[in-house]
Amino acid sequence: MKAINIDGTIKTYSSVPKTWGNILGVQYLNDSSLEELGFYDIVTPATKDSQELGSIKWDADNEVFTYPIKNKTYSQSVAELKAKKIESLKSVYSAKIGKTDWYIIRAQEGIAAPQNIIDARAALRSECAIKEAEINALSTKASVIDYKLPSFI
Repeated sequence: MKAINIDGTIKTYSSVPKTWGNILGVQYLNDSSLEELGFYDIVTPATKDSQELGSIKWDADNEVFTYPIKNKTYSQSVAELKAKKIESLKSVYSAKIGKTDWYIIRAQEGIAAPQNIIDARAALRSECAIKEAEINALSTKASVIDYKLPSFI
């Protein structure tokens, strides 16, 4: 992606225009020629879940257009965010453990559950408890928001 500053307004392009003023074939120009016309790369920085991108700006030091990173604000307290994150955590683990529930139901009817299933379920409950403690140890809204839950795909 490229952008150009036209009289204080930054215009972005997903692809370079074919013509610019009286110049044809602009899309075939190399980067230095495009920069002579005022077209520069757009750098989109990576953000965390607790951050967002601001409005595009010119970064003169690096000669690129980029977006400043801003911290999001949250109306919930740290405790409320932790509770929501822990609820999501338990939901993830519940879904994973739920795939083997039928072994446990069958065991109640007299057919023993395989030991590897019992061990795997115990390991998942233990892992969930460790992650819940990690979440409870967090002290800022951003750290709670940025905490990555496991994905059992």
